[in-house]
Amino acid sequence: MAYSTLGFGLIGAGVIGRLHAQHLASRVPSARLVGVSDPLADAARSCAESNSSMTYESHRALLADSGIHAVVIASPPDTHAGLIEDAAAAGKHIFCEKPIDCTLDKIDRAIATVDRAGVKLQIGFNRRFDANYKAVHDSVVSGKVGKPLIVHIISRDPKPATLSNTRSVGGLFLDMTIHDFDMARYVTQSEVESVHTIASTMLEGCGEPDTAIVTLRMANGALVSIDNGHTTFGYDQRIEVFGSTGMIATENEKPHSAHLTDSSGSHAVLPWHFFIERYAESYARELRAFVECIARDTEPLVTAVDGRRAVVVAVAAQRSYDESRPVSISEVE
Repeated sequence: MAYSTLGFGLIGAGVIGRLHAQHLASRVPSARLVGVSDPLADAARSCAESNSSMTYESHRALLADSGIHAVVIASPPDTHAGLIEDAAAAGKHIFCEKPIDCTLDKIDRAIATVDRAGVKLQIGFNRRFDANYKAVHDSVVSGKVGKPLIVHIISRDPKPATLSNTRSVGGLFLDMTIHDFDMARYVTQSEVESVHTIASTMLEGCGEPDTAIVTLRMANGALVSIDNGHTTFGYDQRIEVFGSTGMIATENEKPHSAHLTDSSGSHAVLPWHFFIERYAESYARELRAFVECIARDTEPLVTAVDGRRAVVVAVAAQRSYDESRPVSISEVE
């Protein structure tokens, strides 16, 4: 069905939900935010009022609105699969934040429901839509660096983890490193064969791993190292691909590139503080791509298969940490 304007419902009015609401209300052509639902009524109301939309008392009431053609799911991860099933059964196209869910059986049931309903499902790996990461991907795909040999991904978060919030989102590997697992597949154009995790709990008050080095062996022979931790200086997001004929790497994004040199030294501004600032444009781009795939009836640029495979790698990474050994992806599958 063709829509002149695609009506969106937002399920989940937390930090990322509010960002998606702002983009749907002002930065995504041919889309309109119709309304918001959240178990916290005040959060839903505030988000809706800020973006000139309605508030629904529940996600089921939102899904019952015929003026809503698609939904953005930005609720806690362990609710995603159930909401995907409900949205698919209601005939709505679905954009779901990562991860699809925390367990593979729930993910598989959700994907099966989507397939039966014939609706679109795009997963929120926004870094694929970031100009820096896309440039790295495109250079590898075009052969400019030759065969990928070693990939190093640095992904460090300035916001300290806590025991409560890491458990609520599935731990370090499902919440944070999952972006890097997807990026490894994206830039190498290959699948993960095995995972080896070394991790520690370094932050006071965090009962789970918060600092990790994860190594991946890819099916095409490439080796990937992923470096996760927490900083005091901002959002540290870099990648390097070393290939058989060249290398490509990115630096941190900053508010500006001016560089001051004086008698006390050489000074540059710190990187953007957090993901909202660093990846603002990529979040808008992924929603535009989702609207376009619905309009053109094409496959989403980040599919349910992509989302599932990243969770499989995250499960393998957790198992590797728990059992202090490399884990083959085939063990998880």
